[in-house]
Amino acid sequence: MAITDSDISNVLTGYLERYPQDAERLAEPLRILAEGQGFASRRTFPLHVTAGALLVRNGTEILLIEHLAYKIILQPGGHLEPTDTTLLGAALRELSEETGIDPEQVVPVSAHPAYVEFGRVPARPAKDEPDHYHLDIGYAFTTADAEVGRIQESEVTSAAWYPLDLAGRLVGPRIARAATASTGSR
Repeated sequence: MAITDSDISNVLTGYLERYPQDAERLAEPLRILAEGQGFASRRTFPLHVTAGALLVRNGTEILLIEHLAYKIILQPGGHLEPTDTTLLGAALRELSEETGIDPEQVVPVSAHPAYVEFGRVPARPAKDEPDHYHLDIGYAFTTADAEVGRIQESEVTSAAWYPLDLAGRLVGPRIARAATASTGSR
């Protein structure tokens, strides 16, 4: 069964129980979620949910991609698909699709998200998308020896392992949260 608004709400409730300090920062997307429906669909505006993946290798480095459309370095992730049944599963699917990582070599750190980010996405007329927002729900994963495989060239220009401190400067505090979570899972 596809991801429902109720599934999204339950995950966010659990996230805010773990990270109550994020409640104020997420007040606006929570308000939008309470007023609408169909947030698993990329065609829902002004906001829809995406899933992200932070893959930590050996507690020392993290896998990041260079996004083709946005031309920035960030964690793998993307839009939910109708075949996705969980947000965690969607994050793993996106990780594997974009980086070619073998999902059999990846272990989720927790069933709970490591981060939730709310951000504006500029209009993309070629995709018939107005200016809108993504609520990116991201999960931490760990691996001992996974390697980048064939990248999804339609969305990603590169995928590489970055030292955690550099990744934190490039992507932000969600890197430290994923690193801490992955170290605690051992």
